[in-house]
Amino acid sequence: MGILNLTDDSFYSGSRIGTADTARAVRKAEEMVAEGADILDFGACSTRPGSIPVDPGTEWKRLSPALRAVRDAFPGIRISVDTFRSEVVRRVHDLIGDFLVNDISAGEDDPAMLETVGELSLSYVAMHKRGTPATMDSLAIYDDVTAEVLRYFREFAAKAERAGITDWIADPGFGFAKTAAQNYELLQNLPAFGVLGKPVLVGISRKSMIYKPLGITPEEALPATSALHLEALRGGASILRVHDVAAAVQVVGLYRLLNP
Repeated sequence: MGILNLTDDSFYSGSRIGTADTARAVRKAEEMVAEGADILDFGACSTRPGSIPVDPGTEWKRLSPALRAVRDAFPGIRISVDTFRSEVVRRVHDLIGDFLVNDISAGEDDPAMLETVGELSLSYVAMHKRGTPATMDSLAIYDDVTAEVLRYFREFAAKAERAGITDWIADPGFGFAKTAAQNYELLQNLPAFGVLGKPVLVGISRKSMIYKPLGITPEEALPATSALHLEALRGGASILRVHDVAAAVQVVGLYRLLNP
């Protein structure tokens, strides 16, 4: 899953396409497709820790031109939209039809989200977090982070069933209301998520859990990201959400050689 940030404030500067550069979005999509991306994940509202989300109108204004252009250019590629707003989900569906909803709040930030996804028969990524981007860093308090995140998804499974969502993916939410140590504990225990019987998405690309312990910047974190991507695949990850598609495709290729 290649990341396309239609923002100017995402934490990794190399991922910022900008808020009004549709041509650049298409070029970046073309590059990612050529490198082997299976999914293109569009985000028009930064949710990094400490950020303040833009309003729905601004999110849609950023999102719609790029979505339309990329869908026209690459009609066969699977598109994902990183949004926690059901209003945006309906607009995207009206514009391009079927797509994957990637919701950092697992429906908690918009009471209409799960009902909307079920009604439209969309696939859904449910991510674990606590609080908002402005408050989440203060809420990383767990007795057992793996057990508590697993319990969260068991409870989500019941919500999804009630909403008519059958095709959903679990995202443990690395970097969202977790300390660096808790992130690594989750990564070490990733095989435990197999009990859910659902695909697992891992989004750790260039995140602070990587660059801060190493004393480097996000721009310098690709080699270490690749190392952890291999660990995630060994733990059962089905989808890697990445800034660097070519490098991730190489990691997947070597993993498959090691595990024929």
